[in-house]
Amino acid sequence: MGDSLTLPACSVPPPTLDPVEELYRELETKIREYRPKDDLAPLQKAFAFARKYHQGQSRDSGEPYMAHPIHVAIILAEMRMDLVAMETGLLHDVVEDTSVTVELVRKEFGPEVARCVDGVTKLSKLDFFSAEDRQAENFRKMLLAMVEDIRVIMVKLADRIHNMRTLGYLGPERRERIARETLDIYAPIAHRLGMGKVRGELEDLAFQYLEPDVYREILGAIESRRHSSEEFLEEIRATVEAELKVENIPARIDARIKRPFSVYQKLRRQKIGVDEVYDLLALRIVTDSVKNCYAALGVIHNRWRPIPGRIKDFIAIPRPNLYQSLHTSVVGPHGQTFEVQIRTEEMHRIAEEGIAAHWKYKEGRKGPAADDQRIAWLRHLVEWQRDMQDPGEFMSTLKVDLYPEEAYTFTPRGKVIILPKDATPIDFAYAIHSDVGNTCCGAKVNGRIVPLRSSLRNGDIVEIMTQPGHQPSKDWLGFVKTSRARNKIKHLINANERTKAIEIGEKYLDKEARRLGVQMARIGSKELDQVAADYGYSKAEDLYAALGYGKMSARQVLSKAAPGVVSDEPEEPKPAPGELAGGAPAGPSVPGRAGDHDAVIRVRGIDDLLVYRAKCCNPIRGESIVGYVTRGKGVAVHSKMCPNVQNLMYDVERKIEVEWVRTAEDAFPVRIVVHTDDRPGMLSQLTALLSDENTNIRSLQAKAELDQDGGVVEMTVDVRDKKQLEKLVAAMRRISGVRDVERLLN
Repeated sequence: MGDSLTLPACSVPPPTLDPVEELYRELETKIREYRPKDDLAPLQKAFAFARKYHQGQSRDSGEPYMAHPIHVAIILAEMRMDLVAMETGLLHDVVEDTSVTVELVRKEFGPEVARCVDGVTKLSKLDFFSAEDRQAENFRKMLLAMVEDIRVIMVKLADRIHNMRTLGYLGPERRERIARETLDIYAPIAHRLGMGKVRGELEDLAFQYLEPDVYREILGAIESRRHSSEEFLEEIRATVEAELKVENIPARIDARIKRPFSVYQKLRRQKIGVDEVYDLLALRIVTDSVKNCYAALGVIHNRWRPIPGRIKDFIAIPRPNLYQSLHTSVVGPHGQTFEVQIRTEEMHRIAEEGIAAHWKYKEGRKGPAADDQRIAWLRHLVEWQRDMQDPGEFMSTLKVDLYPEEAYTFTPRGKVIILPKDATPIDFAYAIHSDVGNTCCGAKVNGRIVPLRSSLRNGDIVEIMTQPGHQPSKDWLGFVKTSRARNKIKHLINANERTKAIEIGEKYLDKEARRLGVQMARIGSKELDQVAADYGYSKAEDLYAALGYGKMSARQVLSKAAPGVVSDEPEEPKPAPGELAGGAPAGPSVPGRAGDHDAVIRVRGIDDLLVYRAKCCNPIRGESIVGYVTRGKGVAVHSKMCPNVQNLMYDVERKIEVEWVRTAEDAFPVRIVVHTDDRPGMLSQLTALLSDENTNIRSLQAKAELDQDGGVVEMTVDVRDKKQLEKLVAAMRRISGVRDVERLLN
């Protein structure tokens, strides 16, 4: 028998999963932790379906596109969402980015998943006039879908979190646009839904890309103090633990350092430097009952001196997003201030997870109860803005509505009315009922009659006085704070203005017809409806309104209605039709060459209307602008950031599209205010920077602010466009000792 060859035993390595498959296995593992008995076959099917249609697509980072939907589903699993939400997470981009239709999703995965996928799908395949229109309609669609099923926004938030985590792979312009949208819309939505953890991450990620220099400076300041801060917090934590033990108060104590964006907000609000932020540190006490929350507060105040005005009781009066906690700031053992938050375990869970903490899908429920306060604001928002046509107005009022309310006021019977900071009695009146707001003629606050523009404060008892037949004043738009009040006032004023404009338009057309020898009796309603259609209006009434507003001349209308009798060639400037209607202050602006006023801007598609830049905001090239047809003065052009724009745009029919037309080196004066440390050489550094940038200084004034140990420099400089202004502001902020730089719009 010959020698046999013995081969060494070797283990066959298990087949390796590709990265996408591994990610999916991670998702299943996370789900099994809190849904051990669920059948994951529908999820597996959604994964296979999405992978098939995203095959060959990749992200800007270079990884397969399918990794993104899985990461979104993993974030939803970390929120402990249900399978419908996670199926939607896996499928959320298939309709938008592949050939899949909503109908196919409905056929394969059922109506619930299809509705959610449709809710998160952008309207990118429709034709919009501008990017702003598209953005506004996308958010409008998302809000309506949220009312139907709150899971839509949970998927959108998870999608946004992962996109923000990977934002570094995009170009600078896309990065800034997405980060700004996150800070303006998504972080506030997370706040209104009570999701503190999600809001915090979104804010810090957006801040990192929008203000990279300031972010690094604040992060550096926090890190440089981290060791001493942690030592201090540990000392405080041990002291509090011992004190609570003596009083038999069970508690879990966490210490934390303020988030970078939270620090930044404080710097902006108080115009101080990083070194002057003393409450970077906070302690959180989580106990077992409301009674022990108040007992713990007593222990803290007995041990350290509280800072007046910094004690807030959100347990007795929760925030609108149902957040509950006791807040106090105290002076610590070394003269260092720190914040203490006290809450129960349930309150802590709601503060971190918000609406996701109450997720229940038994008996076919799609989320929280219909009366859940966290989405009641959303239902009202959709109601108030359903008829809002102007996308710019929709976006700006949406941003206002998303920010947290801060004033807790009361009716004489003790009902709490929660309003934004600095809200007025008018806002209070409309919060009670539309009719109360419309007929409001006066108000008493704490028993005393006050002006209607007064700002309400926490604890104010407000009594509204009404008068039948009373109408809102246009001036109210200048000081109301809530979109509910603003929209109701605009609606009534708009209706009155439109009625007046129709009357003026009819008289103007009739008088011009008589002057030109045209018999209006021979022009039938059919001809006028056809002319209205030519101008893009649905009926003759809209045409009369446009004439009354001054969007066209009566001669132009008559040339279309009676082409054989009237030519559309203008003869010479005519008096404004407001003079033809018994002195009514309305009518078109007098035609003139664009060069007569502001040759760098024109009305889109029209070269012969008077155009001028509004003095309140002095828009500069590169800024988004909007035109407003004034009575007899031409078209006023405002920056869309101008605080006066919303007050003017109560009548959307007067809005007109305008655009920048010349690219010459025109100089635009801009007012800038710089808040600085009060130190020698600061002014010299600022003027040297302006000189280096070849920027002309028209005026400059500097003064010390003794109460804040700082200085204020106010200057007017010439800039060519928005980019040059942004470059200047960024350079100023990099100067050591500069606390904040802001542009004054009026």
